[in-house]
Amino acid sequence: MAAAYKKPSSGKRSSQKKNYFSVKRVIALLALLLLALTPLYYPYIEKNLASAWRWLHDVGKSPNYPVYKSFHIHIPVKYTIHGIDVSSYQGLIDWQKVKQMHQDSVHISFAYLKATEGIFLTDPYFLHNWRACQHAGMISGAYHYFRPRANGKLQAKFFLAVAKIEKGNLPPVVDVESLDGVTPENMRKQLDEFLTAVALKTNAKPIIYTGLKFYYDNLAGYYNNYPLWISNFDHPDLAVLPGTKWSFWQHSNHGKVSGILHGVDFDVFKGDSLAFRKLLVK
Repeated sequence: MAAAYKKPSSGKRSSQKKNYFSVKRVIALLALLLLALTPLYYPYIEKNLASAWRWLHDVGKSPNYPVYKSFHIHIPVKYTIHGIDVSSYQGLIDWQKVKQMHQDSVHISFAYLKATEGIFLTDPYFLHNWRACQHAGMISGAYHYFRPRANGKLQAKFFLAVAKIEKGNLPPVVDVESLDGVTPENMRKQLDEFLTAVALKTNAKPIIYTGLKFYYDNLAGYYNNYPLWISNFDHPDLAVLPGTKWSFWQHSNHGKVSGILHGVDFDVFKGDSLAFRKLLVK
C-alpha cells in the first residue's frame, strides 16, 4: 500500500522553539547576575525604601514632635530640659542607667518621686529612690498625692516628715487630681492649708500638679502665684488658654527609660537651664 502524502515542514515551528529557549536562557542569566551583584546594590534599595516609608509615615506630622525611638514616644523638641516622675509602680530603678540614657540632645535632667499620699500612705520605694537618685547625680524633687477629704495641715506634716527637702532639691509638689467627693471650695480650703504649711517649712513655694481639665474646672484663678505643672498627654503642644502660666508639662505617661522596667511619665520644663537652676530650693 502506498504511503500517505506528508507536507514538508517549513521549519518555522522549530525555529520559534529555539528562539524561545534562547530568551529564557538570557533571562535566567540576567537573574543570576542580579543575584550575584545583590551585595552591591541591596544597601541602596534598602536605604531608598526606608526613606520612602519614613516619608510616608511622617506625612502631616509636626517636625517639632518627632518619635524618639530610644524612649518609644513622641517628644516635643522645643524644650531643652526633660525629666520624669515615678512612684512604686515603676518598681526598683537603676538611676545610674537612667542618667546615662540619651538620644540626640534629649536626656533625663531631673526626676520627681512620689513620697506620700493623704495622711497615712508612704510610697514604699521613695526612700530608696531619693537616695539612689541623688547618688547618681540627678536633680530630684518629692511630691505628695493630695486627698481633699483629709486635713491639709496634717497632710503637709506627714509629707514633710517623710520627704526631707534640702538645698538643691526641686521645690515640693502637691498632686491634686480629684475632689474625692467634696466641693471645690472645701478642696481649695484644705489645699490652701497644705501649701501654706509646706512653704513655711521649706522656704520654697510648692508646685501644683494637676490635669488640664481639673485645673480649669477647679483651680484656675485661685493659685496664680504658685508654679503650675500641667498633665496633658500625647500632644505636640500644651494647648492652654491665653494667660495660663505654667512651669512643667507632663506630656506622656508611657515612655521607656533604661533602668526602669515599666512605662514612665515624661515631663519638660518651660525655660532654660538658668531659669531651672533658679527654681531649686535655696
